[in-house]
Amino acid sequence: MINRRTFLASSAAVAGAGILGASAGKSLAADPIKLGSILDTSGAFDAYGKPMDMALRLAVDEINAAGGLLGRQVEIVAYDTQSDMALYTQYGQQLARVDKVDVVHGGILSASREAIRQTLRKSGVPYFYNVLYEGGVCDRNITVIGVTPSQQVEVLIPAAIKKWGKKIYVLAADYNYGQITARWIEKFAKDAGGEVVQTDFFPLDVADFGSTIAKIQSAAPDIVVPALVGGPHLSFFRQWAAAGMKSKIPMASTTIGIGNEHKVLTAEEGDGILVAYNYSPEIVSPANEAFLKAWTAKYGNTDQIHEIAVSHYQGIHVWAEAVRKAGDVGRDKLIGAIEGGLSFEGPGGKVLIDPKTHHAVLDVHLMEMSGQKLKVLESFQQRQPSDTQGVCDLAANPDDNTQYEIKI
Repeated sequence: MINRRTFLASSAAVAGAGILGASAGKSLAADPIKLGSILDTSGAFDAYGKPMDMALRLAVDEINAAGGLLGRQVEIVAYDTQSDMALYTQYGQQLARVDKVDVVHGGILSASREAIRQTLRKSGVPYFYNVLYEGGVCDRNITVIGVTPSQQVEVLIPAAIKKWGKKIYVLAADYNYGQITARWIEKFAKDAGGEVVQTDFFPLDVADFGSTIAKIQSAAPDIVVPALVGGPHLSFFRQWAAAGMKSKIPMASTTIGIGNEHKVLTAEEGDGILVAYNYSPEIVSPANEAFLKAWTAKYGNTDQIHEIAVSHYQGIHVWAEAVRKAGDVGRDKLIGAIEGGLSFEGPGGKVLIDPKTHHAVLDVHLMEMSGQKLKVLESFQQRQPSDTQGVCDLAANPDDNTQYEIKI
């Protein structure tokens, strides 16, 4: 039975339907834009994921404080994958099909990227992968902000050979990042007149490198190049120093420092290691000064900032620029804006999106670990992702959906 109160409420709702219909567009415009985040903020890779999450929240705060995007606030829908690749698949589907987010930023390891990339592509959800990686992904649905081997390794390896000698021993994580990066190291070593004398691969949970250190001693290379990933692999650097090897064979790494490992290692364990990345807190620029000030205001200090946290921050602002340029959050218009020429002046310098590959053109800095800091030795402006440009042309092949691998 309908009582009088229910009837009056129902009548009011019906009467209001005309008003709602007339203003529906305005109401919808005020709905938040949903930004999906999927990161390892706990577990073995939380040293990467926690600061990336902090960077995400700072960037979104800045966007919302400036009025949001298209008159709408940005709302974060975040999942912690607990450093479990299976959860990436689950939460990627959740973000795309249940939460119906407008964009996803996330993934750390290359395996995590590939666990969600196809789901997001099929669901029409634009994806930003804001991490240093091995290169070669050719897919219009993804935009990549981190450095690739032609931007990083091509700077690092010739510098190490010039400084220390031609014979290189490579240690790499045993998954697609390590496997493909090891081949790039081999290529750039050959190009610089050097050679890789041995490459060893290690599962991500390996923490005992005693026998490996003995093998390196026997091989007597001029340089050791670790492309190791995660907390267990950090043990190598400590064991290397404890074995008295640090003063005997120098090191250049493609990964140490991206998760603030240089702050975890003692100066005795880390000093002198050569690296090349897009970012160091030591960079002097108005954009970096403003970023450090904003981070400190939100979090109290800058201790957690690292390479891929900054890359993530820059990726979110690049996406925001694309939304403003497109005047829409929809996939097709957003991609049109990305391919029409897009840049952002970030803490690591200018981030310019290459329209044919959806990869970033970035500044890269050759640096040395010193006193638990990254000391900039030389800067290389606006390096192209030429490894991926050599195999990917989305203007000519917009339906391409491949991760290409280097052939030496």
